[in-house]
Amino acid sequence: MEKELEFMRQNHSDILKNEPPYIAVRFSPEVKLNYTDDAINQLTERQFEPIRRLKAKFPDLRMSRLYQAVSADKLQEMIRQAQATDETYRPGPFFNYFKVEYDDPAKLPAIAKELKRWPEVAQVEIYVPAPSPFVNAANDPRATNQTYLDVAPGGIDARYAWNFVGGDGQGQRVIDIERGWTFNHEDLVTHGAVNLNGTILDSSRSHGTAVLGEICAVDNTIGCVGITPHIASVRGSSYSGSTQQDAILVAVANLSFGDVILLEAQNWVPGLSMMLGPIEVTDAVYEAIRLATALGIIVVEAGGNGTNNGSTPPFALDSYVTPGGNAIFNPGGAGFRDSGAIIVSAATSAAPHTRMAWAPHGQRIDNYAWGQNINTLDSNSSSATNLYRTDFSGTSGASPMITGAALATNGIAEASLGFRFGPRQMRALLRNPATGTAPAATEATQISVMPNLRQIIDNLLNITPDVYVRDFVGDTGNPHSGAISASPDVIVRPAAVADPQASFGEGSGTENNTSLGSSVVASTDHFIYVRMRNRGGSAATNVQATVFWSPPASLVTPDLWTLAGSTTLANVPNGNQLTVSNAITWPAANVPPVGHYCFVGIIGNALDPAPDPADFNNWDNFQLYIRNNNNVTWRNFNVVSAEPGPNSSMDGFVELPFLLVGAPDKARAFDIAIDGKLPEGAKLLFQMPVDFFRQASQFLPKAELINRNEALAYLNPFQLTMLKGMKLPAKYRGKCRLYLHIPKPLRKRPFQVVLRQFYRNLQVGGLTWQTGAK
Repeated sequence: MEKELEFMRQNHSDILKNEPPYIAVRFSPEVKLNYTDDAINQLTERQFEPIRRLKAKFPDLRMSRLYQAVSADKLQEMIRQAQATDETYRPGPFFNYFKVEYDDPAKLPAIAKELKRWPEVAQVEIYVPAPSPFVNAANDPRATNQTYLDVAPGGIDARYAWNFVGGDGQGQRVIDIERGWTFNHEDLVTHGAVNLNGTILDSSRSHGTAVLGEICAVDNTIGCVGITPHIASVRGSSYSGSTQQDAILVAVANLSFGDVILLEAQNWVPGLSMMLGPIEVTDAVYEAIRLATALGIIVVEAGGNGTNNGSTPPFALDSYVTPGGNAIFNPGGAGFRDSGAIIVSAATSAAPHTRMAWAPHGQRIDNYAWGQNINTLDSNSSSATNLYRTDFSGTSGASPMITGAALATNGIAEASLGFRFGPRQMRALLRNPATGTAPAATEATQISVMPNLRQIIDNLLNITPDVYVRDFVGDTGNPHSGAISASPDVIVRPAAVADPQASFGEGSGTENNTSLGSSVVASTDHFIYVRMRNRGGSAATNVQATVFWSPPASLVTPDLWTLAGSTTLANVPNGNQLTVSNAITWPAANVPPVGHYCFVGIIGNALDPAPDPADFNNWDNFQLYIRNNNNVTWRNFNVVSAEPGPNSSMDGFVELPFLLVGAPDKARAFDIAIDGKLPEGAKLLFQMPVDFFRQASQFLPKAELINRNEALAYLNPFQLTMLKGMKLPAKYRGKCRLYLHIPKPLRKRPFQVVLRQFYRNLQVGGLTWQTGAK
């Protein structure tokens, strides 16, 4: 980083004054430090010899929390909220990051070298501030008007969006992260914008004011008009006098699902001399961005301006490998990571658009927009409030256009559909090649598309799907606290149905029937039908439905899943019409022995993506998927005969075998509830492994060992039996049985036995057996 530091000394001393370079050090998980600003004292008290030696060499060394904008408790709360919002979110090691500072920045490489030798340190990274994204006006001809607001292929067609309620940004909020603005500019002042973090750098006022002018210059008969001039809230979060990650955390703390953060910054790319790229190239910043998107906040990120000229190659994201060997920007590479942000490149203002010579490219680029000739607001170090310009450029100029497109899209969605899109859906909408303006046919690099709001509104917002399968009768597709394993929408039959839609779909009379499936019959093909509804704007096309089976289990973790098959529905109409798939053929050769099984159904298409089953392997994700993702459902609802079978091991009783299952990652304590909704004269027995019985016996007043390995308990068939605090080892698989006796005259009537598994008072698993005629 020596070249970069010297460059900043010579050209941007004001930035260095406000943002002194520092080292971000990440300790390994085994080093348990309190997340406070006295890390050196903590290490010294532990008689940690390396810190004593380091302090002897560098007496003025300081070590504090890297994430300082919010308290440790607040950060932990934000992480918990992110996990509850985004089932794929895996929190980064926030509380292992510390900031090492020294008054003489020239000594930082030597300090970093010492830190890298410590086995207790997992990562060391020197941060040197980068200039604000460079604007080169020398080669930009004057633009006569804001034609980026115009129809495609020239612009993003913001003028068309203004014809729709919300298309002008009504009700939407954005926070711009950079170093400076003039918020009282005559074309911004009525927004009442304020800075939430750090300090405003006078030399950056021009840049930030130009950015906000593109997004939200007021429609007031003077100057310019922004893409979303009637936005509800616009604010800044400066990282001057602070850090980028703290500026992001402050923004996150002030926004909610569907709001937008714009990252108007760039960072030096580790391992590449004097190369500027997106700020998530810095690990600690990446973690803050990923937290934001996990909380449902849309993040638009400038891709950076490479070497700020076209004489040397631009930043090629696909081929970049970190000094640690990770291809972090290549979706097909080892070590790829996805922050969830929309990364933006820059192209010529004239159509057909071609990438600016210095602009980044690669598969991870989600959008491009104008990188030259942008007509917008201006200011200066004296905070002038009436200046304008026609030469704004760079990924700095492109990113506000994408931000405006996101705000307009969510404004229309909220007004017309009643909900806002989150980061993944918004990214899919804006980068959709079917509705975006492709670059010139001669463009050989990957820069994705420029959004076309007319096409998005006409062809996506009117048809943006939200397909869902029900967890229980009455499920409307929202996060819920109802049953989680009684889906009526996965139907398994030993014979094909001639017309599935007529038999099981809307108007069939079976919409809410939970007893349409049957037992699995050995040595015969089976046919699985998946029902779904679409509560979105209109039809969902090419929806894939995939079904897995599992043995009946209290907790259906992914390691129990076996693929049964999948099918594609060409069209799922909107309007919440129950739509049925064609049969998934489950070949006899793949069908398990006769009995009852659990089924997991997953649905989705390109615009409403299905969850990746691999994400379920994380326990936190697994819990969240159960209730919060309407693209997945469990059917652990078994319709059984109350007549004892000829092979029953207990005369007069029906056998209900199942697995009692532990979490996939480590031993966890669960509450197990068994509830018999049974008639007078019924009996309910519970056979369990002896290791489980040793814990449960305190709750089972009438129980006995029946052999060295098993115990049998006599349950009250009329009330709930609760086994609290049962600690199950990781991947526990306890073979259990319920024995059910229903008096003979009542065996045709429907009765239920329900088993539920709770973790920290939240139901995470369950089975239901219903007797009576099917």
